[in-house]
Amino acid sequence: MKMTPWREIATPHDDVLKGTFKQAEFAADISQVKAGNAGPEYQNPVNFFERTFITEGMRLLLDSVVKRISGKGGDPVIQLQTAFGGGKTHTLLSVYHLAEGKASASDLRGIAPILDDAGVTSLPQAAIAVIDGNQLSPSQPKKRGNVEVRTLWGEIAWQIGGDSGYSLVADADREGTSPGKEVLIELLKKYAPVVILMDEMVAYVRQLEEGKSYPGGTFDSNLSFIQALTEAVAAVPNALLLATLPESDTETGSVMGQKSLDALEKYFGRIQAIWKPVATEEAFEIVRRRLFNTINDTQAVDSICDSFAEFYRDNAEAFPNEVQEASYLRRLKNSYPIHPEVFTRLYEDWSSLDKFQRTRGVLQLLATVIYRLWKDGSAEPMIMPGSLPLYDPNVKNQSIYYLPQGWDPVIDKDVDGENSEPADIDTKIPHIGACYGARRAARTIFMGSAPSVQGQTVRGIEIKRIVLGAAHPETKPAIFSDAVNRLKDRLHYLNVDSDRYWFDTRPNLRREMEERKRRFDDKEDVFPEISARLGKIVNKGFFSGVHIFTASSDIPDTLDLRLVILPPDKPHSKTCEMATVAAKEILVKRGSAPRQHQNRIVFMAPDYDNLPRLKDQVKTYLAWKSIVDDVKQMRVNLDMLQTKQAEQNMENAFGGLNRMVSECYQWLMCPVQFPSRKGGVVTIEWENFRLNTSSKSIISEVEDKLVSEEMVLKVWSPIHLDNMLKQWFWKEDQQELKTQRLWGDICNYLYLPRLLDSSVLQKAIESGVSSKDYFAFADGYSGGQYKGFKFGHPASVVIDDSSVIMSLQQAQEYQAKLDEEARKKSEAEKPKPSVSGTDNGDDGGGLTPPTLGGDDTVPPAQKSTRFYSTIDLEAQTSRMKFDDIYQEIITLLTSKPGVNVRVKLDIEADASEGFDDNVQRAVRENCSTLDFKEAEFED
Repeated sequence: MKMTPWREIATPHDDVLKGTFKQAEFAADISQVKAGNAGPEYQNPVNFFERTFITEGMRLLLDSVVKRISGKGGDPVIQLQTAFGGGKTHTLLSVYHLAEGKASASDLRGIAPILDDAGVTSLPQAAIAVIDGNQLSPSQPKKRGNVEVRTLWGEIAWQIGGDSGYSLVADADREGTSPGKEVLIELLKKYAPVVILMDEMVAYVRQLEEGKSYPGGTFDSNLSFIQALTEAVAAVPNALLLATLPESDTETGSVMGQKSLDALEKYFGRIQAIWKPVATEEAFEIVRRRLFNTINDTQAVDSICDSFAEFYRDNAEAFPNEVQEASYLRRLKNSYPIHPEVFTRLYEDWSSLDKFQRTRGVLQLLATVIYRLWKDGSAEPMIMPGSLPLYDPNVKNQSIYYLPQGWDPVIDKDVDGENSEPADIDTKIPHIGACYGARRAARTIFMGSAPSVQGQTVRGIEIKRIVLGAAHPETKPAIFSDAVNRLKDRLHYLNVDSDRYWFDTRPNLRREMEERKRRFDDKEDVFPEISARLGKIVNKGFFSGVHIFTASSDIPDTLDLRLVILPPDKPHSKTCEMATVAAKEILVKRGSAPRQHQNRIVFMAPDYDNLPRLKDQVKTYLAWKSIVDDVKQMRVNLDMLQTKQAEQNMENAFGGLNRMVSECYQWLMCPVQFPSRKGGVVTIEWENFRLNTSSKSIISEVEDKLVSEEMVLKVWSPIHLDNMLKQWFWKEDQQELKTQRLWGDICNYLYLPRLLDSSVLQKAIESGVSSKDYFAFADGYSGGQYKGFKFGHPASVVIDDSSVIMSLQQAQEYQAKLDEEARKKSEAEKPKPSVSGTDNGDDGGGLTPPTLGGDDTVPPAQKSTRFYSTIDLEAQTSRMKFDDIYQEIITLLTSKPGVNVRVKLDIEADASEGFDDNVQRAVRENCSTLDFKEAEFED
């Protein structure tokens, strides 16, 4: 839901809204009010109390003043001593308007309850004397009516009683000596009730150099007067003296000023001050009354503040614990339209600065901020630390006025402005820039860290406070955490220690790092580091070799599958051909010689767009590493915090390097050729595939991509092998091919499939020859015969220079030949029928079969029941010969059921020089695996 902007609910006062205010107007000047020359917000008592929030400290003081003026008790002498800008003069003005009596107490906002508590129905009009130490000079008398006034006592007497009152101290005024307590008591009683307001007394007394006499008296005479005055006021029941003294050395000034303060404190300090400084909660109302008109739409305020409270509850892990408390909702409503975090930072951090005035300084800064935000049409729901428009010169000057020298470049470079680093981040990263996340985070860090000094043990603010000062319900907290992470990687003046961030005028090590980055050369320093990184994160996988930035002459021209990774100066993109040119040069040549096995190489190339980021990351890592190395070698002297930061930055840069290498090397390039319509093949083309850079393993992603895109085949169907043979190999005069040549051609020519290794071809042949649909296989050809011919039977295939693969046509013809030979052989081996005579009673003679045992039949011949044989095999041809034995003997023996065939293999080997230990170990292991009963080596 869209939230209502603060500017539609809370309207600033005209002087703030129009930018017509003057900074000096925030500094209440009591002497101008006494003279009737102040602005209406100070001069008019009704207007003054309308814009004045009566704090707890002011309420207690006014209660005492009311009682004293009415003669009902109260403190006669009150000393106000707070920090610079703590509201002392503003309190004097409250007493002045109350005692002057020009407006009814009922018309003064917040005064009636004070009178009721004091038991006073109405206040008498008092005679008021106002002494402004910054206006009076001990060396310059002033013309007052008909008299010339020289001293403090003369000025007070004239302001209380005019020429008549002055006459009581005229002699003491001319001589510069204190009139004494009795004269002062007489003066106060004559014109009572009397209120004496003394502001900036140290500023007056410190002008009186010891040992010198002035028209206004001497240092000692003025101190004697102060002592007499405090005693006289205490003696008159309805007389009151209220004096302000500074608390900080900034206001005290010189040594003489400090001495003056010590002396005045001695006299004014007899009565304990009842003043309480302005609390942060009270500051909400002070600022709101002074800068904004009364807010009437309380329902809208409640709605916005409720949205903030709900936002903090829903994202509790992103914010400080305090914002979860119910009291924080009350603080939101009390401070609206300014976020409580603004006051927290100003009153807890900025008020510690010597020159910063707790009330006046806050008003001056916020008025400038509000004017600029109003002018820019701010649509934010509240004014937050992240809203601080430091791009505005007036706001920037108002902010750094209280800070030491050197903050201009910090703000311009690292915090705010069109040319700042945060603005650049917002421009280039849309999800951050949509809510000005980098600038809002940087402003919040500035507001929470600028007042800190190098001597502090704990500096800066936590990430949760940064998010609190930057995020509102229309944004997401994570955006600002992301922005802070990016800021710490780029800013020169931002310091980080654990979870705390702060700006400092002293550049962090990032500037030193940036300068060192310029020293590193791409080819001499960057490329070797990228190569080393690739060597650690890219293993071989199913490749026989991975060649990183390797020259063409050093890449072997073998039958093994290889991955070639191109160097960073050969990137690839849809519009960049540098990688293609470099890959083709390696593909066609090995050094100066032609490359034969072109179908055994695939390439990886860096992405053109990501390459600058990778090179910059490498230089960043090398720069941090050089700093850390220099610290260890004591070539650079850093404090413990900077050393820790340098080591942490080096680790962060190192950790991000592998990720960026993977992101950059995202192109897989495979050379291919396709058949031409006119016959033959076309020129070399390139299939380029983008890798998934989020994969945990680069080599796994490369393998998966090659296999899924069928750029490398791990399994090959015999039908595809058969189709390839028909297309490219079988001709009318060529119907067989040696397997070694077939494998070599597959490795050489880009228009043939790219197999993982020869085993893929071997298994495809084995699968194909087990049926009679594709081709046949033979271990070799000799004497017009194909040895180990396999067609339609399982076969054990090897890829060598003797075995052959035969086309279906030739296989069928040869099988027919074998079948015919077998038929003829079978017929020749059939037994011929016996020839016997027949007795027809002829006298002629026929052969008469012999008779045995009186039986007239011939018994059948007895059948053999056991066969055994022995053969000596040569080791080099044993495999081929064993296939023949199996086919021609064992197959025949097992052709009928019930035959039990046992095959024994005896192996004897002699070595005159003995067998190596490695050979013996391997043979024993293999024999054990193959279930040999005996396998022993003898000496």
